[in-house]
Amino acid sequence: MSQTMTAEKRERLPELNLVRCIAILGVLSVHSTSFATVNMVDSGMYWLYNFFNIFMKFGTPTFIFLSSFVLFYNYYTRPLDKKLVLGFYKKRLLYILIPYFMFSLFYFLILHVVHYPDRSLIDTIVSFTTKLFTGKAYTHLYFVFINMQFYIMFPLVLALFKKVPSLVKWAVPIGLAIQWGFIVMNKYGVISVENKGSWSLSYFAYFMLGACLGVYFPKIKEWIVIRRSYATPGKVTAWALLWIVWICAGLAHVYIWYLNRKGIAVYDSLWYEFLWNLHTFSAALVLFQIAFLLYGNGKSALVRTMTKIGGLSFGIYLIHPFFLLVYREFPPQTGISILHHLWYVGGFLLALIGSYIVVGLASHFSKSWILFGNLPKPQRGAGEPKKPNLPA
Repeated sequence: MSQTMTAEKRERLPELNLVRCIAILGVLSVHSTSFATVNMVDSGMYWLYNFFNIFMKFGTPTFIFLSSFVLFYNYYTRPLDKKLVLGFYKKRLLYILIPYFMFSLFYFLILHVVHYPDRSLIDTIVSFTTKLFTGKAYTHLYFVFINMQFYIMFPLVLALFKKVPSLVKWAVPIGLAIQWGFIVMNKYGVISVENKGSWSLSYFAYFMLGACLGVYFPKIKEWIVIRRSYATPGKVTAWALLWIVWICAGLAHVYIWYLNRKGIAVYDSLWYEFLWNLHTFSAALVLFQIAFLLYGNGKSALVRTMTKIGGLSFGIYLIHPFFLLVYREFPPQTGISILHHLWYVGGFLLALIGSYIVVGLASHFSKSWILFGNLPKPQRGAGEPKKPNLPA
């Protein structure tokens, strides 16, 4: 059977937009509570702010895993030729690089006007260029910068896996070895990398997890997706163990950060790295399972709404910090604690609803890709978007 025929038989996975939705909610939760983890440290509700700020950190790793999954799922069975590679990079340029540039410029200009109005033109250009090529024009843009690094590597890794298919089985161990080698060498001075979280090697295990799952998904779907028809003692045990690891690692991750932020205890940095890795690595798989569970229970209003949010998630990711930036200029001028709590909740809701409205409206215009990438086109009725927000 030819590769082309195999590629045609790969099923469409609308459930992925549900994964994107949960991931973007995680991102918004972390960002909307970031100030609270500093300003509300003496509050009796601090444990709750800390929980949402740490437990929901699965957003960025899940997006990286999902981007990799989509790429390898869609490309692995296609002939790897010049046309495919050029098409791949054309899509990255149009739907990722251009929006990244536009939002880097947007946030840079805001910060320039507010904080550096007297900076010279030459210094401004140098500063912007440096930030553009390091993902630092604004705090959240490091994620796009990381993904661009993976996009550069993708055709090479794809070619390697197609040439030596047996390597795919070792993708996750290889990814973990590269990621932890980078972390440990940087910690002990073997290498010196500033802002290591802005470099793809810090997330290499998630990239390789997506690669492995994307290649093998049709074969191992019954081990990943939770369905009654798939259930066997072995699979149920594997599902249960995954969820136990996720919950336990997530709560341990939350707890050590609570102790750290409250000044009670500080642990070696490798413990924070380990629990973050175990927590978010297992979370990526659990969110995958949750998405299939939700979608399999019928097209409820919840599923339709989540599907729409997931389809717009890249645009929401790009613009939501703007709403938080403006919102934080108007903190409550009162000592009443309940109003402070409601104010933080309001920041999350504004970031979500405001971003959803703006990106949703933009999807009606043909040139919206310049700002928000490959948005799904609005459809009549309650169907899900035809295309994911990150192009394959």
